[in-house]
Amino acid sequence: MSPLLVKANKAGGKIVEVTPESAGWTHVGFAAHRLQAGESLQLETGGRELCIVVLTGTVTVQAGEQQWREIGHRQSVFEDRSPYAVYVPLDTTVNIAAVSNAEVGLCSAPATTHRPARLIDPATMTRSVRGKGANTRYVCDILPQTAEADGLLVVEVVTPSGHSSSYPPHKHDSDNVPLESSLEETYYHRLNPEQGFAYQRVYTDDRSIDEAMAVENHDVVMVPRGYHPVTVPYGYDGYYLNVMAGPKRVWHFKNDPAHDWLMTK
Repeated sequence: MSPLLVKANKAGGKIVEVTPESAGWTHVGFAAHRLQAGESLQLETGGRELCIVVLTGTVTVQAGEQQWREIGHRQSVFEDRSPYAVYVPLDTTVNIAAVSNAEVGLCSAPATTHRPARLIDPATMTRSVRGKGANTRYVCDILPQTAEADGLLVVEVVTPSGHSSSYPPHKHDSDNVPLESSLEETYYHRLNPEQGFAYQRVYTDDRSIDEAMAVENHDVVMVPRGYHPVTVPYGYDGYYLNVMAGPKRVWHFKNDPAHDWLMTK
């Protein structure tokens, strides 16, 4: 199995977890949790900022002295609407209580700024369509670089059946702004129907990394560097939640020159 693929736990509360220590990098952390109605999850942000994404179900979030009751309205990540999310700064106690059965994504990165926790309302999120033909996909910016945070960038993407995504292959592993920025990244994959699979390749120009992975529902792919396209087979729709962070909080990418001609198609 590829060292870049983190397989999901099929049962239990913690679905999957990536830490800087487990990934062997510096910035990005991600975890996904299942919560049954009435269950709760408590954590401390410590020296990291956190973006809680309510993937499905309804939860109440307490962050320090602030509380947001019964947020979340999706039964599936494939519904055509944006999620609720909560931004939480460093050094904060967090409690997530499930009002209904729920799934939450916990996206984190190092932070130094004590800003207020805040609700990220779905109505404030930018939705867009990228690509054309079999490269069309549907994007929701949850925590873009225009929103306040120290390092975190969070976005979700739905890729229709038979389509490619993060394509043409692009990378963001060089600190060469504005041409390219250096960002670690995780892909949290969901498939519809759930028994489906998708393919993701992660590779560098010199092929020091060249991994092709079959990903199943709830798996995570880690992208420390290199290009990282995704393809979803016919009959299944793909979803992924991306977490990015690096030394500069900007997203500039470079297409693989061998495939950049696809931008003119």
